[in-house]
Amino acid sequence: MTPPTPDGIRESLQRLRRDAGDLRRRPARETLAALARVLDGWRDRASPWRRGLEDELPACTGFSPENVRAGLDLALAPLSGDALHALVTRELGGVASLEGSAGTLVRGFETCAVLLAGALPTPTLVALVAPLVLGSGVLAKTSLHDPVTAGWLARSLGEVDPGLGACLAVAPFRGDDVACTEALLEADCVVASGSDETIARLRPRVLPPRRFVARGHRVSVAALGPEAVHGEPLASRAAGLALDVALWDQLGCLSPVSVFAAGDRAAADRVAETLVEALERAERRLPRGRLAPGAAAAVAREREEAEFRAAAGRDVRLLAGASWTVVREEDASPRPAPLHRFVRVVPVAGCAELLDALRPLGPHLAGVALAGFGSESGDVARSLGALGASRLCAPGRMQAPPLAWHQDGQGVLQPLARFTDLELGSDFPGM
Repeated sequence: MTPPTPDGIRESLQRLRRDAGDLRRRPARETLAALARVLDGWRDRASPWRRGLEDELPACTGFSPENVRAGLDLALAPLSGDALHALVTRELGGVASLEGSAGTLVRGFETCAVLLAGALPTPTLVALVAPLVLGSGVLAKTSLHDPVTAGWLARSLGEVDPGLGACLAVAPFRGDDVACTEALLEADCVVASGSDETIARLRPRVLPPRRFVARGHRVSVAALGPEAVHGEPLASRAAGLALDVALWDQLGCLSPVSVFAAGDRAAADRVAETLVEALERAERRLPRGRLAPGAAAAVAREREEAEFRAAAGRDVRLLAGASWTVVREEDASPRPAPLHRFVRVVPVAGCAELLDALRPLGPHLAGVALAGFGSESGDVARSLGALGASRLCAPGRMQAPPLAWHQDGQGVLQPLARFTDLELGSDFPGM
């Protein structure tokens, strides 16, 4: 595909304004039904769109084909047409609000630019479908790490509903192309995913009345309470955590980078050893993909650093295989997370120490895989929510967030919507 020019991006935005206007003039329930068919199609393993993405994604992302297939199986399962209808009811009050026949009129912006980041395909699908629900024309800047998912979604939309497909355009340009970025930021609404530095650079350039929706850097962890650090409960939770880590090679915001183990040092050792066994099994089923030189160097550097601390008499254990690394730490001091199946197991005495350890992560905390806290589970969950976690789930479910997940504490549709309250009475029949 020929890289776009700034003038070409501006022309795309103008075309999207026109085509999205046609979209908004038809019944919203028709658009919603078409989007529901698209999502259900993506969940079908035999779908040509799904097969095409499975064929192309390993080459450009480095994920193994087995990982892509398993990751899509798990992540697409909650993204159904029924879930989309339920999301519209939950966040917008139902499709009647999109058609102006309820007490509130809900509509999107004429154009919505979506700057994609990362290599995982399902966040891309959600990010691009959401503004279409609201009748916005969508211009997607593809991620350097996944240049193909947006194109396959556009193809699926066009095959199900050509009018809807015309409302999604794809712009594959590099993030350091300043001129193209400036043109893209002329959209009426801008959704940006990426590092905190990326968000900070873009935010001042999108001024009201245009809207800026940020999805910044996030990190996830696991926390195992006293009831989940021994015996069969530990074996089961470790298997789930190994899946959470192995899928997408730990590169998603919901991939746990650390496991906090409540109890004494022996409990943390048991967790580390059992997790190693589970990661070995996961590797046979879900081989790790290729590592870029920089990523391989980061993993090697952190392995060497753990070995150095252990050799210096620090109470640290390094358990490493060809494609995974587990470090049982001596305390909860913050340390780098090189990803690519690198996990730190951190001993904590109990709930209070767990929360103290996670407090520095609060502004960036996405999800926590939580198990084994018994009667304290409710209190722990509320405290984690207060710290900033937007998703708590059982180990093994981290990579299958529901469509309605409040990522970053925000809704899926509401941040992209404009609301008008209708208090018109009998003077406006039919409203």
